[in-house]
Amino acid sequence: MFSEKIVNNLKNSSWIRLMFEEGTRLAEKYGAENVYDYSIGNPYAEPPVEVIESLKKHVTGGEKGIHRYMSNAGYPEVRARVAESLEKESKVKLSANNVVMTVGAAGGLNVLLKSLLNPSEEVIVFAPYFVEYNCYVDNCGGQTVVVSPDKSTFEPDLESFEKSITSKTKALIINNPNNPTGVVYSEKVLKSIEEIITRKEKEYGTDIYVISDQPYCEIVYDNIKVPSLLAIFKNAIIVNSFSKSLGLAGERIGYIAVSSRIENADILADALAYCNRTLGFVNAPGLFQKVVGDAINAKVDITGYEKRRNFLYGNITRLGFECVKPQGAFYLFPKALIDDDVEFVRRAMKYNLLLVPGSGFGCPGHFRMSYCVKFDMIERSIPAFEKLVQEFK
Repeated sequence: MFSEKIVNNLKNSSWIRLMFEEGTRLAEKYGAENVYDYSIGNPYAEPPVEVIESLKKHVTGGEKGIHRYMSNAGYPEVRARVAESLEKESKVKLSANNVVMTVGAAGGLNVLLKSLLNPSEEVIVFAPYFVEYNCYVDNCGGQTVVVSPDKSTFEPDLESFEKSITSKTKALIINNPNNPTGVVYSEKVLKSIEEIITRKEKEYGTDIYVISDQPYCEIVYDNIKVPSLLAIFKNAIIVNSFSKSLGLAGERIGYIAVSSRIENADILADALAYCNRTLGFVNAPGLFQKVVGDAINAKVDITGYEKRRNFLYGNITRLGFECVKPQGAFYLFPKALIDDDVEFVRRAMKYNLLLVPGSGFGCPGHFRMSYCVKFDMIERSIPAFEKLVQEFK
């Protein structure tokens, strides 16, 4: 009756959403204060004052025509501000013509992959990875190729990466800082990836595009700087949203930025604007284009995230969990106490702990915890973790 493919995919729907829905059920049964939900990365930080002031301005007395149709690519002046910001960071020349405003990063990735992929071409992702990449690639007729990480650092295994490249490889998605580990890929590793790509492009006579999915790039700790992929990779394409950097997850506002060093970058930018329309997004929300244009240099306060990271990481490792300390984003990715991470997560639910199995990110044997939650919930959850650990001892 319905799409067989979609109905079958429902059976394998995101573990994140599944655990989130389970949290709703447990909260109704035991009370919300007795459920410790680490399942979903829903940013709690409120937008900075620049966002609120811009919103007030445009709603109460801003320019006329803000709610009308516009170019598929978005307002030129907003795109110019995005380009200026990226150029300042990367030293790569950009203009408004290199930028297309999108309905969040998810919309941006779908628009970009539709513009890049021919049937059966391959997109490489580094595990662990955001599982919906599989859907986005499949939406556009491509094939996802997963490369396992170095488990000691959760940075990409470069030898495995090189072996994964074929004549069909069209793109690589890099999520930095990474969801779910919080690891920031180092400049050294990224430059090694570029060297591998350059060799393989010469070998196969192809172009490989490096897609930087970077919604967490402003949430980093310990004075760590996220390397600019525009500066490192010749064929770099940035996909970003303001969901985390400006606390606007519900507004679905983002952009795609195409490096001026890409051959025929102008054709790709035109293809993006075309796909923005034909995929049904048409253009990014007009009001919030104006808002992010005004607040392009503003940032949310991340001290609360850092406090939660330090407290939770300290307690989890104290209890005996192995975990790489996250350098960015707002997740922990500890090793489960048994090999079967799905079973481990099920047993954690006995203590009203809602975790997400690493299998859902292409990395079994681990589990993800999102710490963008109330601090008192984290404090109240520690005894539940202590009971969980005792069960396995």
